Amino acid sequence: MSMITTTTFLSAALLLLVPGILTQASSYEPDSIQLMIVNSIANVPNVTYTTDVVFRGILLGAMRRLQETNTDFRFTYTEDPNYGPFLVSVNGLAGDNTEHTYWELLVKTSEGAIRPNVGIGCYIPQRNDIIILKFTIW
Repeated sequence: MSMITTTTFLSAALLLLVPGILTQASSYEPDSIQLMIVNSIANVPNVTYTTDVVFRGILLGAMRRLQETNTDFRFTYTEDPNYGPFLVSVNGLAGDNTEHTYWELLVKTSEGAIRPNVGIGCYIPQRNDIIILKFTIW
């Protein structure tokens, strides 16, 4: 038996031993979350959007989905080699190092508001979360 055949056979056997490995993620309906844009520096009203996140999907994916389906929502980010995606701007408003401004990620859950210890590329929203992107000063 060749090495490729053996590897293929073992891979197929593993899939049979772990039920649902191929269908688990696709069997769940997306969860609805809200994305609230808050500017704590300027006196402007908050804006709230609703979007979906797939089962165990990351916030960045939900934000991309929202941007693709709603022309009123835009964001940019940069990729830090050590920390991953870093939110730069929301709806045309960018953080600025000289003015000490940035976009803070907060989440209002059923237990209260939290500041996740991860960013938009790692945070996994839960059903009915209110994600708060807050423009603020550091």
